[in-house]
Amino acid sequence: MLHSAVLIVLFLLGVGSAVAQSTPDKPGPAAVTSPRRLALVGGMLIDGYAVPPVHRAAIVIEDNRITAVGPASEIRVPPETTVIDTSGRTMLPGLIDVHVHLAILGHGDYDRWLPWILEHDYVERVMEISARQLLDSGVTTAVDLGAPLKEILSIRDRIDRGELAGPRMFVSGPWITKKVGRFAVEHIDAIQRLVRSPQEAAAAADLLIDAGVDVIKAHAGLTAADYRAIVDAAHARRVRVHAHLYDEQDVLNALEAGVDVLSHVGSAGMAPPYADRTVAAIVSAGRPVVITATHRSWIFPDTVAYPERLDDPRLVSDFKAIPGLWEEIHESLSNFQTLPYFARIDREIFFRERGLRQFTDSGAIVGMGTDSGTPMNFHTEALWREMKAHVDLGMSPQQVIMAATRVNAREIIGIDDRGTVEPGNLADVIVVDGNPLYDVTALARVDVVIKNGVVHKNRPGHQPDVIDARPSTGPVQESDE
Repeated sequence: MLHSAVLIVLFLLGVGSAVAQSTPDKPGPAAVTSPRRLALVGGMLIDGYAVPPVHRAAIVIEDNRITAVGPASEIRVPPETTVIDTSGRTMLPGLIDVHVHLAILGHGDYDRWLPWILEHDYVERVMEISARQLLDSGVTTAVDLGAPLKEILSIRDRIDRGELAGPRMFVSGPWITKKVGRFAVEHIDAIQRLVRSPQEAAAAADLLIDAGVDVIKAHAGLTAADYRAIVDAAHARRVRVHAHLYDEQDVLNALEAGVDVLSHVGSAGMAPPYADRTVAAIVSAGRPVVITATHRSWIFPDTVAYPERLDDPRLVSDFKAIPGLWEEIHESLSNFQTLPYFARIDREIFFRERGLRQFTDSGAIVGMGTDSGTPMNFHTEALWREMKAHVDLGMSPQQVIMAATRVNAREIIGIDDRGTVEPGNLADVIVVDGNPLYDVTALARVDVVIKNGVVHKNRPGHQPDVIDARPSTGPVQESDE
């Protein structure tokens, strides 16, 4: 219990819990109100650095910035502060996923999916569901690497304006490639920009940047000259380039061309482990890799072992908000073992551990991205599954949490004001039920999500109180009750 000065009636002091109130078919504002001052008090704090956690900690937030962090016994909570009791739980930076796809929701067949959502005019409504699922799962910042351009820019901007609940988005729009991918040919321009030369590749990058994208995605199969042209065009405008890579020669071409982020890099099974010299070159260059390990070679056997995950009530509820959506996705996964997406699953499972370990054991800079939205790889759980696979194969839970927070922010996206819980940073904080340093799957149990100082989620039973801390000369006190 907090001090007897706690006031339950929040509006009397002009502040309140800012909880998102929206539905997939009728989006509402990302938050109702935002308390000027907010404090999270009592839980263990993992701050995003390679240091021990702070026990029984407190975090003080004013507007959208963190102003104080430390042991609760040493932190002064200002008057009229909304206080969330986090005792018995863990506080940590908002998670960051640097490879998501808001335009897909786990559907099993790309050739069916894109025509279906385009013909029904569902593209932006699907993205709204994806964004809310990510935020509810503790993802406060994300990078979308492949989506129809107009809709993904609209979603990003609506989130920024506070009209829609979702992570802070960095988006690439369509990717640049020389070959048609899995999506239906008649809709190929919605998701890809086909080029035939380095000059066309550079021009495509410029056009996407002109349209307002934040990053460029270069697909597999481009030549070294193509990658160089894209990188030169993007870097001239201070935009980073992510490359979708499996084949070892593509990796070397992208690395030599100066691509900023090497994404997939074999996806822990899609390609055999690379030569030692290739891995050493990546490590020596300090080039970040985002392995997206689980989206095939872990998701498939996990679903074989527990197909009930496809009937998650949260998914059913979210998808049924759009007419026909649940039925379309559910039917596409009814015989998931036959899907072309998993055609090489035996080979991928055979190589998966070596494919992941080649980077985690070599000292490479490893970020966390999931390819969420791909078949059976739902936004609601993709990131904690990815993090668990890395822990299972040797990374410590703390290293994995740093990868999904500080490393993703600073090394992958290139932003310095989030990814850690410290004074001056944006107030992106989550609270999970349990100790993820003991069991990383505690990250699946997200109780509280605060993005930009706004409480977007606060699990029932843990509602915020307001404490009038006057006289404001000491830490929060607990009563004897």
